Amino acid sequence: MPRSPKTMDDVLEYIRNHRCFTHPIFQDWADVNPPSEVVGALFHQIQSFCASTRPGWALPQALQQHGLAKQSQLLEEIVESESDHGPELAKMAGYLVNRRANRVVCSNLDDAPAVERQLRVDSDRILGNLPGYDPVTGLMRQTRKAIQVFDRRKRADRESTLRNLGSALALEMISNGQLIPGEKHALIDSGLYGATMKDPEMHYLLEHYGEIGAEQQHEKNAVAAVSAVLNDETRPLILEGVNDFLDSLVSLWDLLDAALLASGYREDIARGAGSAAAASAA
Repeated sequence: MPRSPKTMDDVLEYIRNHRCFTHPIFQDWADVNPPSEVVGALFHQIQSFCASTRPGWALPQALQQHGLAKQSQLLEEIVESESDHGPELAKMAGYLVNRRANRVVCSNLDDAPAVERQLRVDSDRILGNLPGYDPVTGLMRQTRKAIQVFDRRKRADRESTLRNLGSALALEMISNGQLIPGEKHALIDSGLYGATMKDPEMHYLLEHYGEIGAEQQHEKNAVAAVSAVLNDETRPLILEGVNDFLDSLVSLWDLLDAALLASGYREDIARGAGSAAAASAA
């Protein structure tokens, strides 16, 4: 593996070899089988991050502005595909919280704001006293940093636009190769929740997973967009965007894994005493 990726194949290999691509968070989720309130806390952080990746903000228009019309079209297709997925992710999260609790915690799975408020309650209770937790947003510092990568899509200058293109590539590769398959392993294959891909409440995962899933097409779009623009001038900025995303997401996975999964859920976390693993990760 070259120390500095040059070709498009090098860039793809670089992303696949990043620690984020094989992070054990979802394997640990399946192994630990966390209680329902921890499932809620996990989903609050994850769905908040995922929500930040959906809006295109200025990116499609900025690509057009800088003469990258094909890239703009490819990214706009991803944005349009993701635009209505927030409520489906909330429904899946509430469904799994209910099944793990063996009772109704989220009473109306079609009320996404109500489900998300319950996930926030779980997050505040489980993670609220750990270093870096923001009581206003209910997000860990690592979650906020991962979200900031996609806030940059609000900028339209050329350098930011190329960084954003790199982040989009890394996002779609991780989503298709680690996040969605990982969720399927933890939430379906593990058998922990008795859920199947045929359950209407699991439609979010069904729509995203596999060769006919949304993430497969999103990755193809992102690869095509970057392939057409990668050269000696654009490569450093594209790689900056790749690393911005990968490094921020792996830090978030490390925190959630250490605080809630790899070290096992402990009641002292909920009481605010914290744990050495969680404190060091934060």
